[in-house]
Amino acid sequence: MARRPLAFLNSLPEHGDLVELRLGPQRAWMVCHPELVHRVLMDTRTFDKGGPLYDRLGKLMGDGLVTCRQDTHRGKRRMLQPAFRPSRIAGYADLIVEEAEAACRTWQPGRDIAVSAEMTALTTRVISRVLLSDSLDEATAAEVRDCLTVIVRGLFIRTIAPVDAFFRLPLPANRRYGRAVARMHAIIDTAVAGRSGGAPRNDVLGTLLAARGEEGAPDLTAEEIHDHLVTLLLTGVEAPALCLADAFALLGRHPEAEHRLHEEIDSVLEGRPRPTPADLPRLSYTRCVISETLRHTSPGWLFTRVTTGRTELAGRRLPRGATVLYSPYLLHHAPGTFPEPERFLPERWLPGRTTAEQRRAWMPFSAGGRKCLGDEFSLTEATLVLATIASRLRLRHLPGRAERQRPAITLGQRDLVMSCEPRARAPRPAQAVPTDTPGARTAGDGHVGHA
Repeated sequence: MARRPLAFLNSLPEHGDLVELRLGPQRAWMVCHPELVHRVLMDTRTFDKGGPLYDRLGKLMGDGLVTCRQDTHRGKRRMLQPAFRPSRIAGYADLIVEEAEAACRTWQPGRDIAVSAEMTALTTRVISRVLLSDSLDEATAAEVRDCLTVIVRGLFIRTIAPVDAFFRLPLPANRRYGRAVARMHAIIDTAVAGRSGGAPRNDVLGTLLAARGEEGAPDLTAEEIHDHLVTLLLTGVEAPALCLADAFALLGRHPEAEHRLHEEIDSVLEGRPRPTPADLPRLSYTRCVISETLRHTSPGWLFTRVTTGRTELAGRRLPRGATVLYSPYLLHHAPGTFPEPERFLPERWLPGRTTAEQRRAWMPFSAGGRKCLGDEFSLTEATLVLATIASRLRLRHLPGRAERQRPAITLGQRDLVMSCEPRARAPRPAQAVPTDTPGARTAGDGHVGHA
């Protein structure tokens, strides 16, 4: 699990739909069948958030939306929901495109681009503005990015290692992790303190402060506001950045998909310099590229739940407090569900191409009542960033440079470097990009399970 986690995961289904694992002195059960995973995710009373992953995340995020137990989740979700309604997401579109354009302007043709780092910087700026408007200046946003890099790399080993005492040793890696966590919390506290008594703003912090002032609303403490912001910051930077870096890496290896993407973008934009929210329904193949990237290399690749009482799953009796794991990566790479799972095929997600089984197995944002609150925001962000950059530039792999996915708390390309070259827009007619049903929803629209 520690040395070759992806190969290990892919080996488990041959042992059954539910496989018992030993993690040091602890036992855990890996769910390998999508229908069993749905049963776990839909029954939140029996299979609550918990286990090694969320125990570690709780120390970082506090009692935020990701780590809280089921009995408090509904109220927290209802409080944050207004910030992620479709109308608000559409309002974020210009902000997203602005940041993507700003990134493009710094990329010099013929120069090597640290794509992973650039995407992390971009998503940090985007989510910082969504959460806190302009409360973070450029230098502070860069600090947040650097802190998150250290934190993400330290969380995975803290999740799978069963001995806490090791992480209390004054080792350089432990000290770096502790400093990064402390600095990120301090930055959030400073931003919140700076808003006290100021004019209301249309950002997530403004939504939380408004909820605290509503008559009949629960008493939202400063600590709870802090926990929500840390949670959304951590989840809103790393996963979208990895998805975008992986998309560029995959497109660079698949020229047919890249050409079709460029055809669609040129056709939709019709010479305009930037996409708008109104273009999103017509960027169907662009959305398919994002959906297939999330299938091929889902940033969220391993999750845990814990049983709240004795229960039975797949004919096995599980005790109270049992750790149950599921892996979107494993489900997305099951050859019985997705033929040729290692191939990058965005066409899988065109309308009419996906099966009901595939739609249920595709769960990069989880499913059920604990499905990611920001799923549609993340898909919109990735689609607009990809369309903005690909309309201007083409990224090419460097000859002889090895690339690999690096599993940590998330999965993806963390050190991707590519060369940059300008792209002339092809004079193609609108009919050049076939779609089965223009504007129709696909399985990649993020509507898997219940919001």
